[in-house]
Amino acid sequence: MKGPVLVVDDDEQVANMVALTLRSEGIADVHKITDSRQVMDVLRQKSASLILLDMLMPNLSGRDLLPLIKQEYPHLPVVMVTGLSDVEIVVECMKAGAYDYLLKPVEPSRLIACVKNVQQVSDLRNEISILKQYLLTDSLKQPEAFAAIKTCSKKMRAIFQYAEAVSASCQPVLITGETGVGKELMARAIHQLSGVKGNFVAVNVAGLDDAMFSDALFGHTKGAFTGADQVREGLIRKAAGGTLFLDEIGDLHGASQIKLLRLLQEGDYFPVGSDSVKKSDARIVAATNHNLQEEMRSGRFRSDLYYRLCAHTIELPPLRERPEDIPLLTIHMVEETASVYGKQPPLLSTELIPHLRAQAYPGNVRELRGLVLDAMARHQEGLLTCEHFRLSKEMCRNNVQVDSSNHLLSLFGHFPSFHEIEDYLIDEALVLSSGNHNLAASLLGVTRQTITNRLKARANGKSTA
Repeated sequence: MKGPVLVVDDDEQVANMVALTLRSEGIADVHKITDSRQVMDVLRQKSASLILLDMLMPNLSGRDLLPLIKQEYPHLPVVMVTGLSDVEIVVECMKAGAYDYLLKPVEPSRLIACVKNVQQVSDLRNEISILKQYLLTDSLKQPEAFAAIKTCSKKMRAIFQYAEAVSASCQPVLITGETGVGKELMARAIHQLSGVKGNFVAVNVAGLDDAMFSDALFGHTKGAFTGADQVREGLIRKAAGGTLFLDEIGDLHGASQIKLLRLLQEGDYFPVGSDSVKKSDARIVAATNHNLQEEMRSGRFRSDLYYRLCAHTIELPPLRERPEDIPLLTIHMVEETASVYGKQPPLLSTELIPHLRAQAYPGNVRELRGLVLDAMARHQEGLLTCEHFRLSKEMCRNNVQVDSSNHLLSLFGHFPSFHEIEDYLIDEALVLSSGNHNLAASLLGVTRQTITNRLKARANGKSTA
């Protein structure tokens, strides 16, 4: 939520108690008002995320103030606080626009649950509003946040727009995708978009047993165990007011999953060797290359933890599903590597990109980067070609000795791929038929739908029909 929580109550002791309860739960931005006549002036001077409004106050009661607030700030949630268990008054306030109500004396658990519920609904409303705007404008507010992710893919652009929409939320984000697709880069982009002032702290939890996980994240007190000769604050403390990125969350030890669940549910933790609870306001972003739903079914991953983590889910596509990015990535990586090696970036041979686009890349962008690094180390002068890459025999069809008088070589300038030949035949048939798809299909011996599907695939930048 953006803006403070306003606690409006003429009883200063009650207002202090409510503010203290909220702050103990990590809601630090709380503003108290004991004179209800000041509320509208305060709202005009600064925004608020929620108003906790006492029903009965001198001068201007909450019952009278509510319609004034809703008239000027219709989307601002207002929760009525009353010592009366009068159903009619409560119903009247709800009809006037109150979001919820609390009965005095206010129970801390009920207060916190109410405020967190308002927070989640507000975040969801903001996300829907932003996503609607993206659907209408197809724009990014902060494209610079994604500068490290090189892409021209429409699918990736849609993911960027969703990331912008959820970045302001304080709820966890789960980033999924195969190894090497750039999950940490996306996590860093979300951190930058969120505008939080704290640090981005990353930790790979794979291979950490429960003791190592607890010590790394929660820290320990002096003397907590043999060798603990000084206090360690832990990574959660270092990420205070920022983002804690938990990579390889699918490999987290079972006992550690329980501790992480408590952190997500309650926002608190215990350093190793301490009985004093500490609060955390770090945003949790997790990533995995596992299918966590399958891990849940097999009993290796807790379902309650999964549903806490996936408040917002971003699935990054593998490189083979966005082949249009391969030329852009290759050129960028060649230029970047040339700078590291102190070389001039070489030009790419005409056959190189089609070959790189045709690969499966189980290691995704990371694998392509490794291929480019190795090829640039081999390159001395001239064009960068397939011969500089460690490609399999299937990948390097151009390395097969072919007669230079071959018709396909003279036509394409290189030995073409299947889809290059397919596109060539479709284009020629369309020329001969003056653009008539039915006639072109008849000439090629295929259905009209086959030609339509291929033309659509080409328009979308896909390499397969």
